[in-house]
Amino acid sequence: MDCRVLCIQSHVVRGYVGNKSASFPLQVLGFEIDSINSVQFSNHTGYEHWKGQVLTAEELKVLYEGLRLNNVNHYDCVLTGYTRDDSFLNMVVDIVQELKEANPSLVYVCDPVLGDNGAMYVPENLVAIYRDKVVPAADIITPNQFEAENIATFKLLTGRTISTEKDAVEVMNLLHSKGPHTVVITSSDLPSPLGDQYLVAMGSQITVRPDGTRATQQIRMDIPKVDAVFVGTGDLFAAMLLAWTHHHPNDLKTACEKTVSVMQHVIQRTITYAKEVACPNQKPSPAQLELRMVQSKADIEDPAIIVKAVIL
Repeated sequence: MDCRVLCIQSHVVRGYVGNKSASFPLQVLGFEIDSINSVQFSNHTGYEHWKGQVLTAEELKVLYEGLRLNNVNHYDCVLTGYTRDDSFLNMVVDIVQELKEANPSLVYVCDPVLGDNGAMYVPENLVAIYRDKVVPAADIITPNQFEAENIATFKLLTGRTISTEKDAVEVMNLLHSKGPHTVVITSSDLPSPLGDQYLVAMGSQITVRPDGTRATQQIRMDIPKVDAVFVGTGDLFAAMLLAWTHHHPNDLKTACEKTVSVMQHVIQRTITYAKEVACPNQKPSPAQLELRMVQSKADIEDPAIIVKAVIL
């Protein structure tokens, strides 16, 4: 049976971010993808120049209305990422809720892009929309540490940021209480037992046993750092987590190992290529650091596991 995914994310003509980062890997893994482009840019905004258009909430509504009028608005999953506009984000929630009414088993995967390293990328009023509307509608969320702290109101409730594994578990449990059954904190400032060349990701999944009781699996992953700035990796992560949790619905450890291993294969192939083509003694340019997605097709389809998860 086909699994059809509605992806509402950004689009670039050149390179890989948003829907460009998600569509090819998901299609390679057998998913049918319907894309709505929240923006259409020439390239990502890390370049010196970019041009393009932004989709409004009303235009999103019109596109969805076309799907509904043709009775082709039937989906198994929804995937969303970065947006800067409150009315657009509210419209996304309305669409997800309507799709879930038609298909209660629909899985909504949300990458709640707010910011990183203590800095907001988006207007602050979006935090409340994510916290009160988006996250309760979501089944799987992939925040970084900064986003998890803000959406869970952890700092507001405790006066603390995540500084220990116990804090991270507390935040994930707070996020579970808002709705999602699966929470993956994709990066954190937690110290890794393997040293400062690794970053720590954490995950938590609640599943329901056949007898109706609930089980929780919580994991930690120590991921090798790479000394380069990549764009589109968060979008790829969310897409791969959607894919591998679909294939391993009750095994977060395996789903995360495959997701992170795909990421590592793509990143290593990208940095190797970028260093080969960059000018001597110069850092690779944004164009040279575009993800080597097509070249990584075999690794996306069947990733060799190079990063293991530890069950807490």
